[in-house]
Amino acid sequence: MDSFTETMQSPGGLTAIGLGIIIVTVGILLRGRSNPTVVMTLVPVVGAIIAGYGIKSIGEFYESGLGSVMNVVVMFIFAIIYFGILSDTGLFTPLVKGLIIATRGNVILVALGTAAIGMVVHLDGAGATTFLITIPALLPLYKAMHMSRYVLLAIVATAASVMNMVPWAGPIGRAASVVDQTPVELWQHILPLQGIALVLVFVIAALLGLKEQRRIAKLRKTPEFVGTDDVDVHSLAADFIAREKEKQEEIGAQMRTGRWVTVFNIVLSVAMLVLLMSGWIEPGPVFLVGTAIALVVNFPLSGEQADTLKRHAPNALSMAGVILAAAMFLGVLNESGMLEEIALSLLHILPDSVGSQLHVIVGLLGVPLDLLTSTDAYYFSVLPVVQETVASFGVSGSGAAAALIIGNIIGTFVSPFSPALWLAIGLSGGTIGKHIKLTFPIAWAFGIVMVLIALAMGLTA
Repeated sequence: MDSFTETMQSPGGLTAIGLGIIIVTVGILLRGRSNPTVVMTLVPVVGAIIAGYGIKSIGEFYESGLGSVMNVVVMFIFAIIYFGILSDTGLFTPLVKGLIIATRGNVILVALGTAAIGMVVHLDGAGATTFLITIPALLPLYKAMHMSRYVLLAIVATAASVMNMVPWAGPIGRAASVVDQTPVELWQHILPLQGIALVLVFVIAALLGLKEQRRIAKLRKTPEFVGTDDVDVHSLAADFIAREKEKQEEIGAQMRTGRWVTVFNIVLSVAMLVLLMSGWIEPGPVFLVGTAIALVVNFPLSGEQADTLKRHAPNALSMAGVILAAAMFLGVLNESGMLEEIALSLLHILPDSVGSQLHVIVGLLGVPLDLLTSTDAYYFSVLPVVQETVASFGVSGSGAAAALIIGNIIGTFVSPFSPALWLAIGLSGGTIGKHIKLTFPIAWAFGIVMVLIALAMGLTA
């Protein structure tokens, strides 16, 4: 080993190169000039070469990283396809229709119904699908009742963010690959918090509905008020059903129909959820088998089954590609010792009182950080450093991940780095500035409350 390589692989050299990899990766991701898969593959490879590691070592780093993320990759691919199949069959359509009718044109009930619809539709963990279904379905109702489109966006964004804690959604999968746990294990750790958060979403929706009710009451007394108070929710629900049928016709697939198919899909989904929550089996096989059964039951022809896989493959492979690239990023940082040296350097700088609670501090700032970093940058760059640092104080990987996830995830659909949010803005006809103005304070306060609850429950230890 020559003197240059010795210098690069010294504690100071590894710290500098590791920080360089993280800063450059975050910087490129923030500018949005390149796909995350490209960035998280090439930047760490260049860093490893600068540090003096050869091709064989880089291959070993990747193999190590791959071992920690492979189960997550399998789960993502088949979870996205599975929920895509359910969406194709219109499984959630009657429920959404029922919730629209149940609101009866009452402002507060509409707000609560919006929260419920957002939660149900986001069971697949896909933001784009959630907004494509909820906003076209509910925006006519909001317009008819003179409710603000930004209240609709705020409630759906908050509900979907909380549902994003499910293990097949992006944040949990990313975090699990960093702390070397399965997504289900990490989900089980924060499941009590998700239950509390779901209740708080309804509280927030009710408060926003009450505020809207008062605003509309004042608006009625002004000359600017145009229209009537009468709202035909049955007509709006019928319009939603018609749009969903058009989408199914556009797919053009031959699907089995009938009540027995719907009941079977519900029973299958519940059974899979029980298996996931029990932890008896890895999530990858659960979704693989579930997807195979759903394909056979819903699509009788092999050609239709193949077309269904092709239809949902782009979304599935896009997420899987990011995780596979993260294997290189995490493998280089971990196996070269860069991450450990960064953490040790931080420990020398931070006092013990701060170092032991670094994950909680970062969690409290999670929503503002979501406006400054992308999801990939947050979980693959910030979390590894924080986790390695607090591990020296006896904090578990699940405890560190819980604080960062809970503090950050509420702001998922507030950040301009979320492509699904831009879709939501377009569908609603709003502006991102006004959405952030209303939703950001709510999301940040919500995130802070959740982190403090997690701290009180001992889930960040």
